[in-house]
Amino acid sequence: MSFWQKNLVLLSSLLFFWFFCSFGLGILFSEQISFIKIGGFELGFWFSQQGSIYTFIIIIFSYSFLIEKLENEEKD
Repeated sequence: MSFWQKNLVLLSSLLFFWFFCSFGLGILFSEQISFIKIGGFELGFWFSQQGSIYTFIIIIFSYSFLIEKLENEEKD
């Protein structure tokens, strides 16, 4: 598999994870996860307001780490 194919698989995986966290947990499944409380707020509300932003920040750092690792593998 070439570098760009691996990169596209990585990007697709991370974007799907972000979509699931922001749209899935924030909108579609918010009622099912609302019994969990974080800081006094329901988890569905938390994901729709803040969780997707935190998830996106984690994804940015994860992508940076993983793409650097992939680039180092390609050099060797």
